[in-house]
Amino acid sequence: MTPYIQVVITLADRTSAEQLAAQLLEQRLAACVQISACTSWYRWQGAVEQSEEAVCTVKSRRDLFPDLCRAIRKIHSYDVPEILASPVIAGSESYLAWLERELRPPEEDA
Repeated sequence: MTPYIQVVITLADRTSAEQLAAQLLEQRLAACVQISACTSWYRWQGAVEQSEEAVCTVKSRRDLFPDLCRAIRKIHSYDVPEILASPVIAGSESYLAWLERELRPPEEDA
């Protein structure tokens, strides 16, 4: 298994998703953020809801996840934002090397 993760985040609209993507890339918490549109159906406060949302798929590393979550919560408009991380089991050597170069360097153990 690699040290990399893909994190899925839903946001209210594309503008919010683009703002989040820019911040995560600037802070080097993400090497890539893909934005797409979706229709979400979910239960919220006892009722079934439906809404159009933007989905961000973030390419990052496991050790950056706590900082990534803090950065997301800082600007996210939802009370309970979706922040779900999945491990990257394997990937092409060249893509994973690029990913590592674009992310914040790992912190050295003290």
